[in-house]
Amino acid sequence: MTEIAQQELTKVIIFELMDKEYAIEIDVVQGIERVMSITRVPKTPSYVKGVINLRGVVTPTIDLRERFLLEPKEMDDRTRIIIVSLEDYDVGLIVDGANDVIDLPLSAIEPQPQVVGSVASEFISGVAKVEERLFVLLELTKVLEPIKRAEVT
Repeated sequence: MTEIAQQELTKVIIFELMDKEYAIEIDVVQGIERVMSITRVPKTPSYVKGVINLRGVVTPTIDLRERFLLEPKEMDDRTRIIIVSLEDYDVGLIVDGANDVIDLPLSAIEPQPQVVGSVASEFISGVAKVEERLFVLLELTKVLEPIKRAEVT
């Protein structure tokens, strides 16, 4: 009897920040948008860039570079806003570029290191190595915790 080994996979979206590749599970992603007009909201942290009107829905938008205290960068043609939906709120994440969607083998995911690059370990759920690529998996609930508390919607 031949037994077919079935590898468990999770589908993730790969995006870039400062030439590093990050991943978030696709089941929380509502869409990937080009940069659009962002309306600043007073008295919000600097990483909260404001709100966007996305097909009639007002969505807060944060700059992940600033959230992770990375070097700032001007937005360009590659910049994207990844719309994620957690629990009962949506948030747009400004990233340097969104590359692709891949099936990530669960066996390739390793526990978080103390620090990856300059992103605090509390924001990282794991690291995955696939062939020659290294992906940092984000813990979105931790990344977006201040947004939820502030109820910037």
